[in-house]
Amino acid sequence: MATITLGGNPIHTSGNLPQVGSKLIDFKLLKNDLSVASLADFAGKKLVLNIFPSIDTGTCATSVRKFNESASTLENTLVLCISRDLPFAQKRFCGAEGLENVVNLSDFQEGSFGKANGLEITDGPLAGLHSRVIIVTDENGVITHTEQVNEIANEPNYEAALAVL
Repeated sequence: MATITLGGNPIHTSGNLPQVGSKLIDFKLLKNDLSVASLADFAGKKLVLNIFPSIDTGTCATSVRKFNESASTLENTLVLCISRDLPFAQKRFCGAEGLENVVNLSDFQEGSFGKANGLEITDGPLAGLHSRVIIVTDENGVITHTEQVNEIANEPNYEAALAVL
């Protein structure tokens, strides 16, 4: 279990992030069209997983915008934006913002992705949502970088995540 903060108040996650050097755990998440995506769908690509509580908050929206901008210049790399938002909300946000360089994936049904990766918030007002996390993998699904943002309202370190690509 990790301790992070929300407005300076401690809250906890379901575990610890996967270790750098380990393989990303396979997943089943919903795309905007309600089809299922798994890790195999992204084989051979470097991945930046931008994981956050909800697209309808300012910091989460900012991270999606910033990674969308960076994604257009990244070679053989996809940015996956993962939250427990409904796929419809993710699609609405990216459509309204004109964001086309990120892949939205929803963990709304069971939250299994958040639980498997130790990033589900377990207490406080955001219990059940994902904490703000960045996971970067190489083309083989091996994790090269992780960051769990200590204060949920803060942005991740974009430069550190992109530097390992």
